Amino acid sequence: MAHEPLPAGTLYVVATPIGNLADLSARAKEVLAAADLVACEDTRTTRPLLAAHGINAKTVALHEHNERAACAKLVEALSAGKSVALVSDAGTPAVSDPGALVVEAAHRAGIRVVPVPGANAAVAAYSASGYLADRFLFVGFLPASASSRRKSIAALDADCPVVLYEAPHRVLETVEDLAAAFGPERELVIARELTKKFEEVARLSLGAAREWIVANPHRQQGEFVLVLGPRAAPEAKEDGEAERILRILLEEVSVSEAARIAARLTGASKNALYARALELAAGPGIKLAKPR
Repeated sequence: MAHEPLPAGTLYVVATPIGNLADLSARAKEVLAAADLVACEDTRTTRPLLAAHGINAKTVALHEHNERAACAKLVEALSAGKSVALVSDAGTPAVSDPGALVVEAAHRAGIRVVPVPGANAAVAAYSASGYLADRFLFVGFLPASASSRRKSIAALDADCPVVLYEAPHRVLETVEDLAAAFGPERELVIARELTKKFEEVARLSLGAAREWIVANPHRQQGEFVLVLGPRAAPEAKEDGEAERILRILLEEVSVSEAARIAARLTGASKNALYARALELAAGPGIKLAKPR
């Protein structure tokens, strides 16, 4: 099948499946089939993917050991008008994978960079975590050494979810370090082998995480994404204090205004205080403020 030629001298950053080959998008297939070069983290990994989709493309290696040298050659090819598709072994290039150097060099050389979005392990795990948050912190891989890893973990006490990647031979140690740092009640999502045959996603407390992993010997194998739950919000002042403030305010201002002010003073939920203010206003013992 003939494919439309790609614009000359364009670098495409192409996301590939993290497991299930069917997750390669239609647009990614078109770009990979039409590109003059496909730069791969490991050609031995990418070629079976291309073959599975009937794509016969010229591949070149671009990995952590040759990235700087390969980068110069790819920018030269792009400057000469070649189209290049950049892929990693799985997921989105340059996200805890090689590729960022080439993308940066392309920008500096005035070369057009086009993302072709798709699978990403961090986003996939976060979407399945169920944490109610408007942001998350992506950390990627922690340091391999135990002391450096523990220092890094100590800085992860965030008020939003934290997404980590971990190797199978270190996942148990990392979970134990997380529990030691943040306590057994903090929640963790363990996403293992996402989109693959033996995929597992478990949300549990850090205190139960170690037992979950060791319960099945296969659970220390494969690719891992860990999503650490956010730290708990600061405790509001005692309920009794909030109610005392509400009672005083209700003699001076409206129910809604009393709830608003009490929430600011105590840190308690405005909605909860409003509901309690209505109860107090309907009961005896409070001389309500007169409407103004």
